[in-house]
Amino acid sequence: MINIVLFGKPGAGKGTQAEFLKEKYNLTHLSTGDIFRYNIKNNTELGQLAKSYMDQGDLVPDAVTIQMLQSEVDQNPDSAGFLFDGFPRTIAQAEALDAFLTTKGQSITATVALEANDEILVQRLLERGKTSGRPDDQDEEKIRNRYQEYNEKTAPLMDFYKAQGKFHAVDGIGAIAEITERLSAVIDSL
Repeated sequence: MINIVLFGKPGAGKGTQAEFLKEKYNLTHLSTGDIFRYNIKNNTELGQLAKSYMDQGDLVPDAVTIQMLQSEVDQNPDSAGFLFDGFPRTIAQAEALDAFLTTKGQSITATVALEANDEILVQRLLERGKTSGRPDDQDEEKIRNRYQEYNEKTAPLMDFYKAQGKFHAVDGIGAIAEITERLSAVIDSL
């Protein structure tokens, strides 16, 4: 079983690349953003709570995120592996994910970070915001707040996974196919 954590700043291309990787490696794609949007659209209690944070440009608290994610893993007991997109975002979440996967007899195989310049990503998100309808993609101040949160809370994950020998950085700028090739080269080497 392959369990990959795909992370990077908002707009780095995680969702786009996840679509290719889940097909190529037969993985179950678990996007916290998609899970949040599903819960928000269906007006679940967790969805309402997640929306209150997202609307402010803040990250959703660990307890809410972990509860949603565990439910999704439990709904896919026969999966060949999972592609975690947007989770974990903090060391506490990484530790909770490790503990949860251990109860399933599994572990994280590798983490792959899509790296890109903030200014390029801000423009990507503002462009996406024109069609996505997401308020957090339409306000440059909220976007920059998300990057600040990422730098403070998520960037330390690099050291966490480097210490386990599971961290891989991939250049997230270029044609989609080129980025997919870079990601595939890392996964194929595992």
